Order: sequence, then structure tokens, then C-alpha cells
Amino acid sequence: MAYETLELARRGPVGWLVFNRPEAGNAMDARMLDELEQAWGELDADPAVRVIVTTGAGRSFQTGLDVVQLARQPEALRKQSGRTKRAELCMTAWHCGVWKPVIAAVNGVCAGGGLHFVADADVVLAASDAQFLDPHVSVGQVTAYEAIGLARKIPFEAVMRMALVGRHERVSAERAHALGMVSQVVDPPERLRDEAQALAEKIAQNSPAAMAATKRALWGALEAGLTEACKAGAKELVSMWGHPDQEEGPRAFAEKRAPEWQPIGPPVPGEPGAPASP
Repeated sequence: MAYETLELARRGPVGWLVFNRPEAGNAMDARMLDELEQAWGELDADPAVRVIVTTGAGRSFQTGLDVVQLARQPEALRKQSGRTKRAELCMTAWHCGVWKPVIAAVNGVCAGGGLHFVADADVVLAASDAQFLDPHVSVGQVTAYEAIGLARKIPFEAVMRMALVGRHERVSAERAHALGMVSQVVDPPERLRDEAQALAEKIAQNSPAAMAATKRALWGALEAGLTEACKAGAKELVSMWGHPDQEEGPRAFAEKRAPEWQPIGPPVPGEPGAPASP
């Protein structure tokens, strides 16, 4: 489908989801919120896409909800308000149940709701001039979902400081790296997309099925206690037993060639990764 607020592209095995409202700091208006759900579904359903990269057009990565639309047309965001109230967000890959690896390539400013895409990514790269902030409390709003997600991945006090200081302090790319919010700082910033593409291509060489099971196991561990996480992880591990990729991997290694992995098909009800029954 055609998108008005996003740009989707494929570069080899890598799918790119680009926030494309540069004139508004790539803020999420009602249209983008609808398109995000559709875009994640499109990239997830494409067997040629093994890794997905998110980034922003222009000088900002993503600056959260469009507060201008919120002030002028609150009715346009009624659907999103309902989803927020019910904790049924559909903005990120994690929200939408996408188990392909996701890289966030943060260019410029990442603010407020933009932190969803950092908290929910599997790997985060940042340009050396990237900046992170959470201005919710500075405009009379509560920070919750994004900060809660980040607090599972980086030190709690760093998250709390960003949430309470609001727009009056920004976290630099170097500081974000020190905190573990990002795993790589790219300098010069102009190389960010190339570096993200190169990393995505490395990841794409691996078994799609094994990576999906690994991602489910590790993300599931964030939501469970140690024993429960290990039991759930064991189910994901065993789910690969007998999979063609488990024979293809060692065979390709022994024959000194690139493996020919099986594409991921739709999940089977009752198996790991399948949606719950209504």
C-alpha cells in the first residue's frame, strides 16, 4: 500500500521503516499511528525481509505524539486514546508481535513517545549527534510506557532522571551508550544508515526461525521470573529440534558455504509465537 507518513524500502534482506514527517519532527499523528500497524504487518509478512531497521527522515528520529494535533483535533486521536487506556498500543514491532530482529537507527532527536522505538528495539544505534529526552511532564503529561520499557534495559535512576527533568535536559549519544541505551555510536552521523544496513546484513545471515525463537525467549524473560523464563526459553529451544535449519547450519559450515535457511511461515496455533486464542 501507499503510505503518507512513512517510507518503506527493501535493501537486500533488510526492510527499512522510515518515519517521514520531517517538517513535524516525525511526530506521530493519527495517520502515522494507523500506518505503523499496517507497515509492521507488511514487513513481517514479507519473507524476503529478515531484519527491519527504523529511522527518521530529516533531522529527527521520532518526537512522539503530535501535540499540535492533540491540541487542535483531539477527536482525531480518540482511537489512540482508547488503545493507551487499554494498554493495547500498536506502534512498535513488539506491540505488533513482530519477531524478526529490529534495529533502531537513531538520527537527531528522539523525544517522548519516540522512546517507544528505542525501548522496544532489539539493537539500537545512534548517530553521534543524537539526543534523547522525555518531555512528558514538561507539557503536563505522564511518562509511563516508554520509561517502563527502558527501565527493564538500563539503570532505573537514569530513566527516572530523564522522566522527571523533562525537556530541561537531554541525554547525548555518548551518555546513552554509557548507560547501555544504545550499543553503538556512529561518527560521522552521515554513516548511520550505512552502519545500520551493514549490521542488519550480518544479522540476516542467520536462521530466521532460530532468531525468532531466540527473540521470543529473551523478550519473554523480561516479563517473567528466572525460573519461569528458563522454562519458557526451554520451550523455544526445543521448538527448533527437527527444524531443517538445524541440519542445514552444520552442513553448510562443514561444506564451507552460506547456509540456505528456511523462510518463516505463519505460526501454527498452540506453538511458540502463535497468537493466543480469543
